[in-house]
Amino acid sequence: MAQLNAFFQDIKLPTVPEVGQSLIHTLNDEDVPFERVRGAISKDPALTAKLVRLANSARFALPRSVGSLDEAITMVGLNQVRTLALAACVSETFPVIPGMNPREYWTESMACAGYSQWLARTLGCDVQIAWLTGFMARLGELIIGQKEPAHITEIERLPHHPGGRWERESQLLGFTEGEVSSELARRWNFPPEIVRALATSCDPMATKPFCRLGAIVHIATLLAEIGIEEHKTPEQTIDDLPQEVLAALQLDAAWLKTHLPEVSQFTDTTLH
Repeated sequence: MAQLNAFFQDIKLPTVPEVGQSLIHTLNDEDVPFERVRGAISKDPALTAKLVRLANSARFALPRSVGSLDEAITMVGLNQVRTLALAACVSETFPVIPGMNPREYWTESMACAGYSQWLARTLGCDVQIAWLTGFMARLGELIIGQKEPAHITEIERLPHHPGGRWERESQLLGFTEGEVSSELARRWNFPPEIVRALATSCDPMATKPFCRLGAIVHIATLLAEIGIEEHKTPEQTIDDLPQEVLAALQLDAAWLKTHLPEVSQFTDTTLH
């Protein structure tokens, strides 16, 4: 913790746009009014246009095209539009980091978000919170790249193996991107559920009490890495996952092998 606190000294953190701040405040409201979300998003015409475009993408397979924010909310759902808007706001606050491929980075973040949502749905958890947490899981690496750019080459060293970034970050810095993401989320006033999940996502079995969402994001991160970088069969992919985490989540490996989605299902759109 001391190393992490020292890391955050004298660092200029990105600022979430006003619309993003407004939407963050709604995350703790289980019955957020339609007009509050719509009003926040509609203040940003570029964001509104992006959400309409996303609603018309193959990802949602809507029966007809939509032409306005109201139609997008009606067809896609209020919570999902809010989640997508927040992710778009977050992604646009970060500059390009030398030594990192932005397209690959955001593609993997989308894949992690998609697998987090799929696992959350399987386990009966909040799918929108899971998607957003998965999307934010690697934000800490962007902060590391900003504060310690000399370490990025080593952290991103090829070939990757699932979980390798966490190991290299721990060795080089004494903490991981998940812990940095968590502190960033705390400073941005995200709900404690998301803050704790990010903090535990790199090593969910090391934290008591067990954080279910953190474990979901852990597995989702590995699925995204394997799916994008290694192209293994579902059987090989599930066999390579930490079995103790699957057991803690009460996920059946045989079922996962049969139902594992292709990573391409989660990377057909971009928010950046």
